[in-house]
Amino acid sequence: MNTHLKRKIAFALSMGVVTTGIISFALLALNLGFTENFAATWLRSWGIGYLIVIPAILLVGPRLQAQVDRLIPVATTEATDVFKPSLKNLIGSVLMTSTLIASGCAHDPGTPERKADIGAVEIDGGMTLRNLVVHNAAAKGTVLLLHGFPETVYAWKEIAIDLGDDYEVHAFDWPGYGLSSRPAADRFSYAPADYAQVLKQYIDKAGIDRSNLTIYATDIGALPALLLALEQPDIARTIIVGDFAPFDRPQYMYESLQNLKGGPAAEPTRAYMNDHRDEILANTFHRGLPDDARYGISPEFRDDMARGWNQGDMTSVDAFAHYYSHFTRDQHYFESNLARLRTPVKVVWGEKDLYINQAMATEFSAKANVELTVLPGIGHYPHLQDRKRTVEEIRASFR
Repeated sequence: MNTHLKRKIAFALSMGVVTTGIISFALLALNLGFTENFAATWLRSWGIGYLIVIPAILLVGPRLQAQVDRLIPVATTEATDVFKPSLKNLIGSVLMTSTLIASGCAHDPGTPERKADIGAVEIDGGMTLRNLVVHNAAAKGTVLLLHGFPETVYAWKEIAIDLGDDYEVHAFDWPGYGLSSRPAADRFSYAPADYAQVLKQYIDKAGIDRSNLTIYATDIGALPALLLALEQPDIARTIIVGDFAPFDRPQYMYESLQNLKGGPAAEPTRAYMNDHRDEILANTFHRGLPDDARYGISPEFRDDMARGWNQGDMTSVDAFAHYYSHFTRDQHYFESNLARLRTPVKVVWGEKDLYINQAMATEFSAKANVELTVLPGIGHYPHLQDRKRTVEEIRASFR
C-alpha cells in the first residue's frame, strides 16, 4: 500500500469520527431533544453512522471526489503536498458523511416508531369512551392525559407520541366530547363528580398500574382528577393540574364561564356558544395572546373537534354547560375537603391565561401546599402552545 493511499484512508477515518459525531449529535438534539437516554442514543448512533460512513467514503467517495475535482480544480502546489488533505478532499468527505447521516444513520434503531392507536373502552351505564393509546412493552410508567373544552383526544396525539419512547400513554374523550358517548342529562349529569367516576372506571378498565401513573389534567379535566384523589389517594403516583377553577371564585373567571355557573345568563350563554361553533374553534386557543405568541393546531385536531361537536341530541357546549351547572357544588365540596388531599400534586399555569386568572393558581397552591410553576407568556392551553415544556413536566414527574 503506497503512502498516498494510507494517508487517504487515515484522513477518511479521522474525518468520519468528527463528522459522524457532530452531525448525529445535532440531528438527535433537534428531533428527539435531550431526553434521559440522549447520551446512550447518541453514542450508539455515532458508532453505527461511523461504521456505515467509512466504507462509503472509501468506496463511493472517489466518484463524489471526481465531481468535486471538476468544481474545484487542483492547483499545482496542492497536488504536490500529500501531507495535508486538500480542500476538495475535505468537502468531498463532509458531503458524503452528511448525506449518509442525514438519511437515517442518526435514527436510534433500538427505538421502534411510535404511533397512536385509536380505540374505545366501555364503562358502566352503557357508555363508551373513545381513547388514544401509545403502547410501549418496556414502559417506565404510564401517563394519562385529560383534555379540556372544546378539545378531544387529538389534542394529545403529538405529546403522546413524544412520550411513547419511555411510557405507555393514554387519553380519552370525556362524555359529551369527541366520539365518546353522550347520554341524556337525566341519566348522566356531566358534573365534575360524575367525571371523577368516569376517570376511575377508565383507569380500572384499561388495567393501568396506579402506582406508576402520572395524570396530567387541564381545564375541565383537573377538578375530576382531584375529586377522585380525595376518595382514592392511591389513584396515581402524581397528578399535574393547571388552568382550571378548583374553588368557587367567579371573579377569577372569564365572563362567559361565570355566566354558565347559573342564573339568568346561563341559558343565553349556552345558546350563543352553540351558535358560534366556528368562532370558538378558530379563536378559543389564542384569545388573550399577542400576535407573536399565537400558535397553530393541527388540521387533524381541528377537524376532529368540528366532527365531534354535535353527536346526537347533545353538543360539546351542552356537555360543558351541564358541567358548569354543577360546578359550584363540586367546587365547594373540594375546598371543604382539601385537607384530605394526599396524592402528590403539582400545579402548572399559563401566565397569560385569559379564562382563569393566575390568582386562582396562587390561592390553590398555597392552600393545598403544592408546587406551582407559572409559565411566562403562555395562555390557557400550555400543552398546545409549548408541547416540549409539557413533555418535560411529565417526564420530571417520574424522576
